[in-house]
Amino acid sequence: MIQSIIVILAFAIAVFYVGRLVFKSFQSKAGECGSGCGKCGAVDFAKLEQQLKQKGF
Repeated sequence: MIQSIIVILAFAIAVFYVGRLVFKSFQSKAGECGSGCGKCGAVDFAKLEQQLKQKGF
């Protein structure tokens, strides 16, 4: 009986944790995409151009 309760509780915690991760992955911050990888339209091209000019490219 107690073992079943512990297993169910552990499973519920795991489902909550995974659900929270999935939910957060769909939330975006202001001006940023959710993953932060830099592949989306949130890239500041003017800043990149300025950095490249400073490096001599």
